[in-house]
Amino acid sequence: MLTAIAFLFNLFGILRLVPLYFTMPILFISIYLTIFSFAYKNTFRGFSKISRRL
Repeated sequence: MLTAIAFLFNLFGILRLVPLYFTMPILFISIYLTIFSFAYKNTFRGFSKISRRL
């Protein structure tokens, strides 16, 4: 959802309604956060030290 909004905002930048130097970082940050959230969603972080003792 955030990426779609940033993409539409970037289209406004291409139409010169909003400056591109403002819209491009927002687009890249939203794409990065989308990829980051999908990549690290179900990573196994190991067992805690307390559960090893039991």
